Amino acid sequence: MIRPYNPSDHDALLDVLKRNVPANFAPEEVGDFEQYLVLHGDHYQVFEHDGKVVGGSGYNVLPETKEGRISWIFFDPEYAGKGLGKQLTYHVLGILKDEPEVDKLVVRTSQMASPFFEKFGFKLTDVQKDYWAEGIDLYYMEMGNE
Repeated sequence: MIRPYNPSDHDALLDVLKRNVPANFAPEEVGDFEQYLVLHGDHYQVFEHDGKVVGGSGYNVLPETKEGRISWIFFDPEYAGKGLGKQLTYHVLGILKDEPEVDKLVVRTSQMASPFFEKFGFKLTDVQKDYWAEGIDLYYMEMGNE
């Protein structure tokens, strides 16, 4: 089940994120995610499976650049390969595509997740080495909002 974030999800989401450190996120990003929830929790979606929080994804609309961004998408590694990330990504893309001020869909991710987003039609437009942390590069990807 995909549903909006509730502050009571905080600890469960942090636990899931920490299960992705260091394979997909740097340790210092845990604090960044906590700050994101404080500032943008109203734009975060939680994925619950059998009553357990197993992942989530945020989204942001930047009217000044007409961008809709997918942010902080991750899942418990135990649930990898089950299609949950695909379901959540389609859900968040649906939210962003309904935003009239969004002309372009963007994801700022890493080299580990870029192949996942390519499957949705995102194209790589920029790479910045060691952006997130040493060895974790920024992959800036975008597609039009058709």
